[in-house]
Amino acid sequence: MPDHVDVLIVGAGLSGIGAAVHLQTSSPDRTYEVLEARDAVGGTWDLFRYPGIRSDSDMYTLGYSFKPWLSSQGIADGPSILAYVRETAEEHGVMERIRFRTKVVAAAWSTADGRWTVTTEDTTTGEQSTRTCLFLFLCAGYYRYDEGYTPEFPGVDEFGGTLVHPQHWPEDLDWSGKRVVVIGSGATAVTLVPAMADDAAHVTMLQRTPTYIAPAPSVDRIASALYGRLPDPVVSSVVRWKNVLRSSGYYQLSRRRPELLKKLVAKEQSRHLPEGFDMAHLTPPYDPWDQRFCLVPDGDLFRVLKDGSADIVTGRIETFTSAGIRLEDGRELEADVVVTATGLQLLAIGGVQLVVDDEPVVLSETVGWKGMMFSGVPNLAVSVGYTNASWTLKCDLICSFVTRLLNRMRDEDLDVVVPVWGEAQLPDVPFLDLTSGYVQRSIGDFPRQGQRAPWRVHQNYVKDLALFRWGRVFEGLELRRLPRGARADVRVEELVG
Repeated sequence: MPDHVDVLIVGAGLSGIGAAVHLQTSSPDRTYEVLEARDAVGGTWDLFRYPGIRSDSDMYTLGYSFKPWLSSQGIADGPSILAYVRETAEEHGVMERIRFRTKVVAAAWSTADGRWTVTTEDTTTGEQSTRTCLFLFLCAGYYRYDEGYTPEFPGVDEFGGTLVHPQHWPEDLDWSGKRVVVIGSGATAVTLVPAMADDAAHVTMLQRTPTYIAPAPSVDRIASALYGRLPDPVVSSVVRWKNVLRSSGYYQLSRRRPELLKKLVAKEQSRHLPEGFDMAHLTPPYDPWDQRFCLVPDGDLFRVLKDGSADIVTGRIETFTSAGIRLEDGRELEADVVVTATGLQLLAIGGVQLVVDDEPVVLSETVGWKGMMFSGVPNLAVSVGYTNASWTLKCDLICSFVTRLLNRMRDEDLDVVVPVWGEAQLPDVPFLDLTSGYVQRSIGDFPRQGQRAPWRVHQNYVKDLALFRWGRVFEGLELRRLPRGARADVRVEELVG
């Protein structure tokens, strides 16, 4: 593979594979390479192997716009999603462009040369090397792959059972006939509880704070009715837009009439729960979508609560004991296996250290441009999805816009684009608008956002579709051309590469 390309894509997960396909389809004149720190394609869907892992949004919107999800199974399991990502990479010839076990540790921009010099590390040998590119596209998500988040629990060393974090699930873990406690109430916890309950003696979901949880059908009835009767592209488009508008409608309702949505959710929950169930376990102290909403396909979590194979306990941990966990109110939970589904650790831009003209970039002192570029940082974009809808919806828009931007740069004979924040004072609006603990722990390391476009992240697909597809490409960007000599050098190196 060449040591210089036009576009360097970092990450071979759902976002990175999508970026590669968009690039080679819409900007075929650009050379590119994909760098992946692990030894496989798939990112999140290859890393996480815990029982029951599945999408927490429908596959018609989590799937790529250029490769519609053609199954009526709207909520897919992890292995199916991984197969989908790998199939996409193979169909489009992306596999040949991926350099595995290559971790990006730093990237330095030179205005004089108009390029990035990227330092990588071989994750097998530790050897470092460099390569250059004209445009750097970071598609590695925003959490740490090597380490999940586990609070410091008192007495954990005294625990006589097995302690597991879902991000590093042991292949040989056996919970058959054992008492299991799953700490947490997010998407991972509500997935694990029903997946483990059938074989365990009993599973307890121990939560400090309840989460909004609602049942959803795993099979899309409209998709099931239309596939085979209408052309696949027509069906996929209809179902995709139906789900986009439905999720957007629920989100808008949560912002404008949160009390009404709370009542609707509680009513739907009560249809699936045992009589006399304490609804306090499912009543969060915050409004819907202040934190992510959890969907449970076919109400599987409620099923195991109803049949008694699982329960929910709300309380704070005082200490671990040799036999399990003691809560602050004195209750004791006996456990053979404890799963700490306590969340992720955020890591802005994959931990890559950025330098622009010998000056280190402090991300918290930058402002996000369209949620994909940073003020003062040239020729760099990140692919970050929605927090209130399918991740890929936003990533698809960003990837498509990057190709649009690159094509306009070519047409206008431009070499450098850089967002320029024109106001003296930095805004104080956070880059991510969730109150979830995993966000609040690290949000200070992320860029900020302004009050209006293009410096504002809408978290609204319809608005973003208009902004990314039909909005002004260069709004808020400073445009530059390299001196003729520097530009000639770049082109010569491209030809040699």
